[in-house]
Amino acid sequence: MTTKTATVHARIQPALKTAAETVLAKLGISTSEAIVIYFSQIALQKGLPFDVKIPNKKTQKAMREAREGQTKRFRSVEELMRDLDA
Repeated sequence: MTTKTATVHARIQPALKTAAETVLAKLGISTSEAIVIYFSQIALQKGLPFDVKIPNKKTQKAMREAREGQTKRFRSVEELMRDLDA
């Protein structure tokens, strides 16, 4: 096993750090382990391990509506499918 001697310092919003660490704790992963996993994926993929795109206007509108609670709600998959077919 290689000795870990490099250090990464980053400034982020405290609320973001807390939210991420809460999720990581539920997964049983430390912040350092998560960063190693992330960096490993960047190295393997030779880029970010997910798409980074600016959403188009339709997606932006859907995101805004979801944040504002303007989305439809369904009690079942069947009800959703009926709405999609309408």
